[in-house]
Amino acid sequence: QVHIAESGGGLVQAGVSLRLSCAASGSSFSINAMGWYRQAPGKQRELVAATYVGRMLYADSVKGRFTISRDNAKNTMYLQMNNLGPEDTAVYYCNAEGRFTRNSGVYLYTPGDYWGQGTQVTVSS
Repeated sequence: QVHIAESGGGLVQAGVSLRLSCAASGSSFSINAMGWYRQAPGKQRELVAATYVGRMLYADSVKGRFTISRDNAKNTMYLQMNNLGPEDTAVYYCNAEGRFTRNSGVYLYTPGDYWGQGTQVTVSS
């Protein structure tokens, strides 16, 4: 059984940075494909970033501002979010044991069955 816990969300002003953490247990963390998703009010959950064995992918809306990373020794994945804007306001979820594939040169991430409870990020203008 995989247990996931996100942390690091909060209420911030536009332009500042936040770092989210995702601590995972009960899985082979170092070989897991994992991702960050977010869901804004009234919108569908969307992929923000994903990583697998040194490969990373990002949603176009966060490229150049967000960085996904992981510390396998700590079984923890991070999402460094810089230059936040009101459009980044959402509940951010960590996902584990997804599938990382490549199609016509483009990386794709399919979520696994394991989700955290989410952490709220609110950005005021």
